[in-house]
Amino acid sequence: MPQGAANPLIQLFPLALIFIIFYFLLIRPQKEKEKEHQRMIAGINKNDEVVTLSGIHGTVVGLKEKTLSLRIDENVKMEVERSSIAYIKKP
Repeated sequence: MPQGAANPLIQLFPLALIFIIFYFLLIRPQKEKEKEHQRMIAGINKNDEVVTLSGIHGTVVGLKEKTLSLRIDENVKMEVERSSIAYIKKP
């Protein structure tokens, strides 16, 4: 019995299914996390206590468009990228 060629759509179905699962398990949650981080960065205000991605704790003393100044200790300030803020400490 000769075998007929399988429908190309049927052959692509498992690949499409894997992509859909990959999207909902990895890509979509990462995008949502990125949006939440952007909202958090946009909401930083003066005198907020923050922690950077490298683990430095400080208080925001100055804001610029892409950077902010942190007071780490008495008379110690440093300027960091806004994107390097991991989270804002809650009181």
